[in-house]
Amino acid sequence: MRYAVVIEKANSNFSAYVPDLPGCVATGRTKEEVEIQIREAIEFHLEGLREDGIAVPPPASQAEYVEITA
Repeated sequence: MRYAVVIEKANSNFSAYVPDLPGCVATGRTKEEVEIQIREAIEFHLEGLREDGIAVPPPASQAEYVEITA
């Protein structure tokens, strides 16, 4: 499965979340660290859903960049 992940820069770190998996979030000091953390968070989140007998939501969100000319 391939889930869309949003990574945001904060004041002193990075945060990430998965739109298709509410509550699945991670933080890290660097972009590389938050990418590792969110991958682990997704795996943990999906494992928890399965253990609780909850259907795993399929990936549905998409991300695109839009260029704006100023």
